[in-house]
Amino acid sequence: MLAIVGASGKLGFATLSALLSNQLLSPSEIVCTTSSDSGTNKLQSLKQQGFQIRRADWDDDQSVWEKAFQGCDRLFLISSSRIDKDFGDAPPGEGREADHFKALEAARKVGVKHVYYTSLAFANPSKSRVMKAHERTEEWLSGSGLTYTVIREGLYNESWPLYLGHYDVPGDERSEVPVAGDSKISWTSIPDLGLANAIILTSPSGEWAGRTFYLSQKEAYTLEAVAGIVSKAKAKQVNLKVVSRDEHERYYVQDRKMPEPMIKWWSKTYDALQDNECEIKDSTLEDLLAQPPLLVSFKLWAGSMFPSGDRTLMHKA
Repeated sequence: MLAIVGASGKLGFATLSALLSNQLLSPSEIVCTTSSDSGTNKLQSLKQQGFQIRRADWDDDQSVWEKAFQGCDRLFLISSSRIDKDFGDAPPGEGREADHFKALEAARKVGVKHVYYTSLAFANPSKSRVMKAHERTEEWLSGSGLTYTVIREGLYNESWPLYLGHYDVPGDERSEVPVAGDSKISWTSIPDLGLANAIILTSPSGEWAGRTFYLSQKEAYTLEAVAGIVSKAKAKQVNLKVVSRDEHERYYVQDRKMPEPMIKWWSKTYDALQDNECEIKDSTLEDLLAQPPLLVSFKLWAGSMFPSGDRTLMHKA
């Protein structure tokens, strides 16, 4: 039995959908956890296929998580989205990793045999603060005694506005966007990640046990290139301006009126970009899909970048 934590989120839902649409796993062998009514409602669209939905919230006692994982021997743990826990240089054990540790301890207690953890496609150690909770979770897993697999998921195509100066696609009128650094990023589509995760989760445990790897397409684009594509799509010139991190923080806090804790946490991402942490040289994704990944299309819609089309399992080498 496979437990998916965060099954109603973007990555979790794409993975669940790939498992079901490609008939990689029987629905009766899947347990999905969710922490909200909206998550439950989203999962209901697939619920008729037969998987279980169990409620568990990061603020719940560990006993709730133990109940959620009862009967499961594999856990697909999608990282906590509560980024505010990381703000202010949260000390070890008090950032988002605290959420992960609770779920992992529960999994260990009920006898889960293999944990698959979704880390992020930065280096470890990374200059970013975005990666800190992932680093701590990866370290915990390495000393846990559990069989585990660390999947450093590629940076979503759809996340480009965040990296491009918190760009507001429908309403942003800036002709110049300040950022604190630039380099190539291996943007990767969520459908590709979902299918690759599904293949990994349903392969023999021994194939992936103890491994840490990246799922990213090899095509990479700088933020300057993204700005050029945005310019073309909007028929208006949008230029990238690389500034110091201090200047970046002042601009977004003072001029754009964004929350200082979040901006200070996020701004260090550009230190990682300057070190080229996010141009990934790992063929695992393409090897798994046995076909070229969905290339970045940079289509603009409702504030997101979406690749054209969807992905189903056509063939596998």
